[in-house]
Amino acid sequence: MHAAAAPLAPSEVSPEDARFIAGHRPIYSEEGVASWYGPPYNNHLGANGKVFDQNALTAAHRTLPMGSLIVVTNEKTQQTAMMRVTDRGPFVPGRLLDLSMASAKATGIYRAGLATVRVDVYETPKPMDEGGRWCVQIGAFEHEHKAAKLRDELERKYDSAQVIDFAGPTGYWVRIRPQGDNREQAELIQRRLKPAEGDAYLVRLD
Repeated sequence: MHAAAAPLAPSEVSPEDARFIAGHRPIYSEEGVASWYGPPYNNHLGANGKVFDQNALTAAHRTLPMGSLIVVTNEKTQQTAMMRVTDRGPFVPGRLLDLSMASAKATGIYRAGLATVRVDVYETPKPMDEGGRWCVQIGAFEHEHKAAKLRDELERKYDSAQVIDFAGPTGYWVRIRPQGDNREQAELIQRRLKPAEGDAYLVRLD
């Protein structure tokens, strides 16, 4: 008698996912630079509210709906891997995707550190083009007082928005959430912001 297989964690891809990908075309594709992350994020909560496991096939993306099923292809080596979006990032200018260590190894990016990739999106739990909860995230700041100062300035400028500052593994951040987490308002704020320090990123929360 065979023991029952352990249930898959929410971040893991399944044989059903592989069959779905084999039988469907991508609903959206984009190209850009991918990096990878592990420590100091490993075993800490990710943006999806679950503990990040650097050994699971996952990725971080700033705007794809959380839980999206994607296939990442290293354009230089043509290595591919399927994975789920479980986190937000990368918060570095010019980067499209941050891979877990396992995803980086599966796509041949681990040793190189950076690579140009194609991201094919096959399934999203929520619509990509409408709705969603959105914010603008600014950082990273080396010192907490700089984040707090910017927070105070933005609270006065956007008095109808929720503005917070918080610590992350790589520094301090400021986040602006417009009323209703409205995408159009977040996009408008992101376009208008010209912070003296840090960079402003449009981020989907859900």
